[in-house]
Amino acid sequence: MDYRDEYRRWMAQGSADVGAELAAIGNDEQEIRDRFEASLEFGTAGLRGVIGMGTNRMNYYTVSWATQGLADYLNERYGGGTVAVSYDSRNMSEEFAKTAAGVLAANGIEVYIYSELMPTPMLSFAVRELSAKAGIMITASHNPAKYNGYKVYGSDGCQMTIEDSAAVLARIKKIDVLNGAKHIHFAQACDDGLVHFIGRRVIEKYYDEVKKQQLNPGICVKYPVRIVYTPLNGTGNKPVRRILDDIGVKDITIVKEQELPDGDFTTCPFPNPELAEALELGLRQSEKVKPDLLLATDPDCDRVCVALRDDNEFRILTGNEIGILLFNYICTARNDNKLMPRNPIAVRSIVSTSLVDKIAADSGVEIVKTLTGFKFIGEQILMLEQQNEVERYIFGFEESCGYLAGSYVRDKDAVFASMMICEMTSYYKSKGKRMVDILNDLYKKYGYCMHRVLDRYFEGPEGGTVMKGILAGLRAEIPAEIDGLKVVSYADFLSQERKNLETGETQTINLPASDVLEYDLENGAIVMIRPSGTEPKMKTYLTVFENSAAESSELLDKLQKFAEDELMA
Repeated sequence: MDYRDEYRRWMAQGSADVGAELAAIGNDEQEIRDRFEASLEFGTAGLRGVIGMGTNRMNYYTVSWATQGLADYLNERYGGGTVAVSYDSRNMSEEFAKTAAGVLAANGIEVYIYSELMPTPMLSFAVRELSAKAGIMITASHNPAKYNGYKVYGSDGCQMTIEDSAAVLARIKKIDVLNGAKHIHFAQACDDGLVHFIGRRVIEKYYDEVKKQQLNPGICVKYPVRIVYTPLNGTGNKPVRRILDDIGVKDITIVKEQELPDGDFTTCPFPNPELAEALELGLRQSEKVKPDLLLATDPDCDRVCVALRDDNEFRILTGNEIGILLFNYICTARNDNKLMPRNPIAVRSIVSTSLVDKIAADSGVEIVKTLTGFKFIGEQILMLEQQNEVERYIFGFEESCGYLAGSYVRDKDAVFASMMICEMTSYYKSKGKRMVDILNDLYKKYGYCMHRVLDRYFEGPEGGTVMKGILAGLRAEIPAEIDGLKVVSYADFLSQERKNLETGETQTINLPASDVLEYDLENGAIVMIRPSGTEPKMKTYLTVFENSAAESSELLDKLQKFAEDELMA
C-alpha cells in the first residue's frame, strides 16, 4: 500500500484526535512520508520512535499492534502465562503501559504492573521474581523528549533474544495496525482480575538484593560522603535516594529542577547523563555544595554518570572511566575480603575499554567480550546460571554508563551502580585517597587509555539508506592507514571475520553477526563504527593508548577529525 493510501486510511478509521493531528500535516508531503512510508521496526530492543500518529510513530495503535503480536506468541508458546509491566516518566509512558496491559488481558494473559513509574532494572527483577513469561518496559532510555519506546523482556529477565523477537515480529506482521489488536480498558481488566499491581514485597526484595552486592557494608557510615544527585526528571529519584539512605549516605543534595518526573525534560532536552549539557544544573549545584561527587541517572534509571571533584573543578568521567574504577574496586575489595569466587568472570562489550583486561589479568579474572547491548551481558549471566556457576560473575559493563554486579537482574542497574560508586568513594576516603587519584594511578600503571564516542545523526526516511551506503563503502575499500597510522588488522563483525592486513591471516569472530567494523592501528589505537540500534545515528568509537594524558588527547583529536572528514562523510 502506498504511504499516501495508508495516511488516508488512518484519517478515515482513527479517532477525532487522530484525524485532527493528521489533518494538520495534510500539506506536508515529507512529514506524511516519514510517518507512513515505513513502520516501526520490532527487534531485540522492541520499538522506539517519535511519539505521534502514523505507522512509523509511537502511539496507541502501534503499541497495541506490537502487544497483540507478543500475546499471540505467548499464547502459542506457553498457553498464556503472566507478563510484568513497568514505565518511566516520559510523555505517554503510563498510557502506553496501560494500553499494553489491556491488550494482554483481552488475550487472556495475566498482567502485573507497578502502581507508579519504576526503573528498568526493577522491571527485569519483577519478571524473574513473579515467574512471568515476559516483561514490557515503556521507555526510550536517554533519547530526546519527543521519543518513547517499548522494550520486551524474556522469562529470564533479559531483553528478548534475536530468535524470540523474530518470532514475535512474524506474528506482528500478520496483524493490521489499526484494528487487528484485541483490547479491554485497563480499569475493566483490573476489575476482572486480569491486571494486578506489583506489591511492596517485590519492591523490598529488589532493594535487599541490591544491598547484597555491597563489599564493605557500613563503610559509608564510618566515612561519610557528600552527594549531589539528579534523576534528570526520571524514575531514579525514589529508588536511588532510598538505597543510598539504606547504606548510610545521608548528605544528599537534590537538583530541584530535575527532581520530579517531567516527560518534557525542560531543563535538559536530551536527558543523556553522558552529555555535559544534561549535567549543567548538577554541576552548578556542585559548585555551591562542594560534594565528593555528582551522580546523574537517566530517565529509566539504568545508566549513571559521575562527576568528581578534582582540585577546584568537577571532572565528568566517561562511562569507560566509571567502569574502570568500579571493576578495579570490585577486584580489590573481593580479593582483600576473600570474597573472590573461583574462576571469576567479568563481561564487557566490544566497544568498551580494554584497560579493564589488564586489571583483570592482574586480579585473576577472566574477561568475556560481547556485542553491544546489555542483553548480551545478561545472556552470559544466564549461561553461568544454567551451569550452576552464576557466582563466578562479578561485574559487567558497557561504555555507555551501564553497570551490574550480581545476578538478581539481567540488565544494567543505576540503583546498584549509584550505591557501589558511593561505597567505593567511602572506601578510598578511608585510605586517604580520592577516586581521581586512583584513576590517575591506574593510567600510570597501565597506560593512558582514553576514549571518545562520535555521533552522526541520519534523520528522515532516507537516513537508514545513507548509513547503509557509508558502511557499504567502508567495506568495499579498507583504508591502509588512518591519519598516518597503519591499519594492522580489520574486523567485520557482520561477516564474522578478522583479517591481519600484514600477513593476510584471517580469524573467525565467535560472536553473533552484527553491523560493526573495527580498525586496529599500529600504535594500539582502535577505531570502531556501528549504527545505533535505538536511534537514527552512526556511532564511532575511538580508543588510544599513549604515554601521557596530553599525548592521548592529541591523538584523539586527530582521529576524530579523520573520522568525521573521511570515515563518516
